[in-house]
Amino acid sequence: MPTRHITPDYDGGPLITVIGESLMDIIDDPRRGTCSRQAHPGGSPLNVAVGTARLGLPTSLVTHYGDDAYGLMIEKHLQSNGVVPVRGGDASTSTATATLGRDGAATYAFDITWDLNGAALPALAAVEASIHVHTGSIAAILSPGDAAVRSLIDAARSHATVSFDPNCRPGISPDVAAARDRVEAFVAASDIVKASDEDLSRLYPDRTPEESLAAWLELGPAVVALTRGAHGPVLLNRQGRVELPGETVNVADTVGAGDSFMAALISGLSQSDLLGAAARPRLVALTSADLRSLAGYANRAAAITCSRPGANPPGMVELGALAPPLPV
Repeated sequence: MPTRHITPDYDGGPLITVIGESLMDIIDDPRRGTCSRQAHPGGSPLNVAVGTARLGLPTSLVTHYGDDAYGLMIEKHLQSNGVVPVRGGDASTSTATATLGRDGAATYAFDITWDLNGAALPALAAVEASIHVHTGSIAAILSPGDAAVRSLIDAARSHATVSFDPNCRPGISPDVAAARDRVEAFVAASDIVKASDEDLSRLYPDRTPEESLAAWLELGPAVVALTRGAHGPVLLNRQGRVELPGETVNVADTVGAGDSFMAALISGLSQSDLLGAAARPRLVALTSADLRSLAGYANRAAAITCSRPGANPPGMVELGALAPPLPV
């Protein structure tokens, strides 16, 4: 795969647009005693946007947050990481409370509003200026904003590649059948799809995550990825399957690990000149060696994030550039 270098002084508009929720992650970690609760900007799409920006890709985030203290924290976080916000809606900032278990794994409770009202034109402008658009999580499921997200994805398809991560939250979408239908529609509209084993077990409890991943591949994406925590990722395309073990790391927590994986996957594809509608034929033709290289790159990004508290994805200095494809 040829290498493409994106420089920090790129001035052609946002190269990547991420569409989705911003919220405050309130992390409750009983292991910390009296200082157990901490608040950090979060949300899966926000985390992906920060991840791609830290990896050198000019990034915009079409999102919602309020004119309140939490919203100000989110805006400062985006600006400090070089993410350009495109903000709609007029409700207060959403929150997600993550309670950590002894192993660092998180369970969530949400107070969420998702609406892009008032941002239709700047959101469309951001999408039209981008060669890749990513979405997923609550933004693809929760009304009234979900319809706007789908319209933006449809507008992107003619010129941009699309990625999707369902990042399922039962507390947001308890109707599994409805969530499954909505997710499959986004899968069919995407070129790259990533899901966790937990996502796929929730959506398809009667089959294995890998069986569900293979079924998604038949809906149209070029590449589908499965993350399995410490067991490592699996990537599939029409040429084959690649599986890697999880990297050994001292886990602080797992918050944002999947988002870092997704951001690094997008970065790896960008470095290989595989983003944008014109790249679709080459994206479909990736070899197993290409998939292995991409999987390893994204796997390292997730491991770095797990090694420190909160959703804190690596930058290019830490992660480095994508290595050449490894032999199978």
